[in-house]
Amino acid sequence: MNEKQERVEISSGSPWEPIVGYCRAVRVGNIVEVAGTTAMRDGKVVGAGDPYQQTVHILKVIQDALQQAGASMEQVVRTRMYVTDISQWEEIGRAHGEFFRNTRPVSTMVEVKALIDPELLVEIEAQAIIN
Repeated sequence: MNEKQERVEISSGSPWEPIVGYCRAVRVGNIVEVAGTTAMRDGKVVGAGDPYQQTVHILKVIQDALQQAGASMEQVVRTRMYVTDISQWEEIGRAHGEFFRNTRPVSTMVEVKALIDPELLVEIEAQAIIN
C-alpha cells in the first residue's frame, strides 16, 4: 500500500517567500530539497565582491535548513552552483570543498548572466537523501 508522505516546509523567514511562493527547503519522506540560496541577510548582501565569503555564508544557510528538516550536510547528494563569473570558480570551489570534502556530492557549477541583486556572485541549491 502506498501511503501519502508528509510534506514539511522549512521557512527562512524571508518576506519574499509568501510573495514569490517558495520556502527555503521542503522535505517529503527522506528527500530534502533546498531552494536556490544566496548570500543575503536582513536584506543586505554578505561578502559583497568576495565569492569565497558568499559561498561560505550560503552553505551555512543550507546547513541550517537541512538541520531544521532533520538532515545534515553529510546526506547531501547534489549541489548546483550558479555563478556570475566562472573565472572565480576556484574560490567558490574551495569553500564548497570545505563543507563537502568527505561527502563529495555530485555537483554542477554554471555561469549565469545575473542573479537577483548585482552584488550577488553565487547561488546554490542542494538535495539531501536521509538514510
